[in-house]
Amino acid sequence: MQIKHWLILLGACASAASAWAQEPIVIKFSHVVATDTPKGKAAEYFKKLAEERTKGRVKVQVYPNSQLYKDKEELEALQMGAVQMLAPTFSKFGPLGVREFEAFDLPYLFADMDEARKVTQGPVGQGLLAKLSSKGVTGLAFWDNAFKQMTANKPLRKPEDFKGMKIRIQSSKVMDAQIRALGANPQVLAFSEVYQALQTGVVDGQDNPYSNIDTQKFYEVQKYLMVSDHGYHAYVLIANKKFWDAMPADIRTIMDGVTKDTTAYFNSVALKDDQDALAHIKASGKTQIVVLTKDEKQALKKAMIGVYKDVEPRVGKAVLEAIYRETGSHPDKL
Repeated sequence: MQIKHWLILLGACASAASAWAQEPIVIKFSHVVATDTPKGKAAEYFKKLAEERTKGRVKVQVYPNSQLYKDKEELEALQMGAVQMLAPTFSKFGPLGVREFEAFDLPYLFADMDEARKVTQGPVGQGLLAKLSSKGVTGLAFWDNAFKQMTANKPLRKPEDFKGMKIRIQSSKVMDAQIRALGANPQVLAFSEVYQALQTGVVDGQDNPYSNIDTQKFYEVQKYLMVSDHGYHAYVLIANKKFWDAMPADIRTIMDGVTKDTTAYFNSVALKDDQDALAHIKASGKTQIVVLTKDEKQALKKAMIGVYKDVEPRVGKAVLEAIYRETGSHPDKL
C-alpha cells in the first residue's frame, strides 16, 4: 500500500512538472512610441514570429506608448525584471555606465544610413552590444531608424535662429551640448510629454524623425519643420540578461532567429515609413517644410563642430576613432 502511495505521489509530481514545463515563457516588451511607427511595427512583428515559431511556447506582450513606463524608467524596469525586452535610444545607456553609445548622438556623425549601418552592424556596434552584458543586459541588435529633423514655431535656417529657444531633448549630455552650441536652451522631457509641452509653449521646439513627428502629431502644434538630417536616430534591442540566458536552448536558438529576422524587417520598413510620414505631414498643410540649402546645412554643422571635442572625454576617444576609421570621415572634415 505504501509503495502504491509513493507511485501516486511520484505521478502527481511528474504531472505537475510536465504542466510547469508547458507554461508559456512570457516576454513583456515595453516601448514609448506608437504602434504605427517602425519600432511599433517591429515589436508586433517580433511577437508574431516568436509565437508562431515556438508554437506558443513563448508569449509576447507588447506595451506601446509608455503604457507601462516613461522613457526614463524603462531601463531600470528591465534590470529589475519587471519587463524582459526594450528597444531604447542611445541616451539611455549613459546612466547605465556604458557612455560609448552616446557617441551616436553626435550631430552629423553619418552621411547616410548606409554609413551608419556599416558601423552599427560591424565590429564597432557588436563590441558596444557586448559591453552591456556586465550591466545585466543582453544587447541583441541595432534598429537603424532614420535621421532627425527639427520643428519649431518659427523658421529655422541659421544657427542664430536658435538663440534663446527652449528645445526639448532626451536626457543626453551629447544632445544637451549640441543644443547649447546653437545658443538654445535644452529642456529634458519624457517623450510622452512632448506634445503637450509644445502645445502649451513649455518648449519651443524638438527634434525627431518624420515618423515620430507624424504619429505623435507634433506637426499640429508646430508651424515649421526644418529638414536638417542633423542626428542619427536608432534603437538598441535589448533583453534582461538573466531572463534571456535562462531560456531553454532550443527556444533560445529560435529567438535568436526571430531577433535577426525582426531586425531585417525593421530596417526594411524604416525608410519607407519615414518618407510616408513626411508626405503625410506635407499633405496636412499644418506645418511648413523648410528645406535647408547646402550652405545653410554647412553653417549648422560648423556651429556644432565643437561638440565633438567637448564630449570626447565622456564617450571615449577610442570609440570615436573606431567610428572615424569605419566611415572614413572626421569632424574636421564636416
